[in-house]
Amino acid sequence: MELEFRGEVIEWRGPSPFFFAAVPPDAAEVIADLAPMLTYGWGVIPARVTIDAVTWTTSLFPKDGGYLVPLRAAERRRAQVEVGDDPRITLELGGP
Repeated sequence: MELEFRGEVIEWRGPSPFFFAAVPPDAAEVIADLAPMLTYGWGVIPARVTIDAVTWTTSLFPKDGGYLVPLRAAERRRAQVEVGDDPRITLELGGP
């Protein structure tokens, strides 16, 4: 299944900073419905992520009834996205 949406880039400050794109509620609802078939534990969902021409594989994190898309530094730089940006994201759920 493929989902397309705009997600705001946020920073989570812990012992080291992490960056995520927030999945909007309507897309998160679709993911939650599919989660029992897709998760491999702890509620994480394997996915292929595309922002512009940059594609990578990762796992969505469940958070407060929604999901976050992890944005590694290398992919953020290649896609030229920063905190506060609202890039168009394509998710292919279920991994590669």
